Amino acid sequence: MSNNVNPLAGTAHLLDELDKKLMVLLRDGRTLIGYLRCVDQFANLVLHKTIERIHVGREYGDIPRGIFIVRGENVVLLGEIDKDKEDSLPLTEVSVDDILDAQRREQDAKIEQQKLLSKALKERGLNLLADLGHDDMF
Repeated sequence: MSNNVNPLAGTAHLLDELDKKLMVLLRDGRTLIGYLRCVDQFANLVLHKTIERIHVGREYGDIPRGIFIVRGENVVLLGEIDKDKEDSLPLTEVSVDDILDAQRREQDAKIEQQKLLSKALKERGLNLLADLGHDDMF
């Protein structure tokens, strides 16, 4: 029995993904797409030619971000982009300004819905717990 322990055992599989186009879902809900250039033993990532993709409904917009360093603890999901399927997305690409406006409207609608729910619960003598952000969950 060998006592050889690979110090990169947890991230060794990520080494196979170097120079591939990946999608990374962050703990704060953002989605990044870029080429993996570097990874370390903590699963910290360096992405190149990175875009931040914002989805609202069936529309999306891409914001160029360039080189992006991601701490491993902030990664929720990571996967390779299938180039064949990327061109046939069932989504419509819109301008950055349009997707940011749509995102702002969606967030405003969620806040308004939360207020209505909170008011309805208060009328019934109940309190709604404060919405825990992504950082509060971990």
